[in-house]
Amino acid sequence: MTAPVVAAVLVAALLHATWNAVAHSISDRLLGFALIGLGGMAGTAPLLLFVGLPPREAWPVLAASVAAHLLYLGLLMLSYRTGEFGQVYPLARGTAPWVVALIGVVFLGERLPPSELAGVLVVSAGLMTLVLAGGVPKRRHVPGLLAAFATGLGIASYTVIDAYGVRLTQNPVGYITWIMVLQGPVFFLVALARRRGRLWGQIRPVLRMGLSGGAISAAAYGLVLWAQLSGAVAGIAALRETSIVFAAVLGALLFEERFGAVRVTASAVVVTGVLLLAV
Repeated sequence: MTAPVVAAVLVAALLHATWNAVAHSISDRLLGFALIGLGGMAGTAPLLLFVGLPPREAWPVLAASVAAHLLYLGLLMLSYRTGEFGQVYPLARGTAPWVVALIGVVFLGERLPPSELAGVLVVSAGLMTLVLAGGVPKRRHVPGLLAAFATGLGIASYTVIDAYGVRLTQNPVGYITWIMVLQGPVFFLVALARRRGRLWGQIRPVLRMGLSGGAISAAAYGLVLWAQLSGAVAGIAALRETSIVFAAVLGALLFEERFGAVRVTASAVVVTGVLLLAV
């Protein structure tokens, strides 16, 4: 991968960690996801004046992408309800890179140089090691871990779909705009149906925070889509998940979470993988 692609994806990873820190700070998960969806839509909707309609052949890909993104978000909320954040999030994000690599080789005909394959596997191993940061998972954590693994498969699915879609359209700005506009209002409509007259009072205290998180989310994924034009889908998927390391640092700085020896070791492993990908 070229230096600009590596730099863009690492910036995207930092932005991804930032919007996840915003989401983590909103205790009501449904409201958080609803506002983040609206924020992403609001941040990209003005671009509709410039990007125009996607080509006809891109609409089925966009529909599949939106379905995969919504499935991923639903599974992520289920993971948070049934498991511990410090275990399910690293497992979900650490599962995706090696699954993307497998799909890329089998279905997209990608060829991974040995250093890039090693980088993908090392990054995945480092991220999944973070599952142990809070101790060995207990039996009661199994449902959450299974949901997290399914979430990782969802991440891999939309990653591969969007890699194909952005190459088809050759327009990452237009592609991310239509994804955000189509999926943005879904969780807000769910919240509106469930909360009705109580919704505005519940949203008002976290409105600005949630909307800003959505705008940051759109910027982060837009950078990833631009990088995917280079074709290095598996490597980009692995680099993107370094957001977990950034999230651990932000957690220590903002939420006074303990970094600990396991996180230090896992972070060192991830950095090694990033260096392999950047070779």
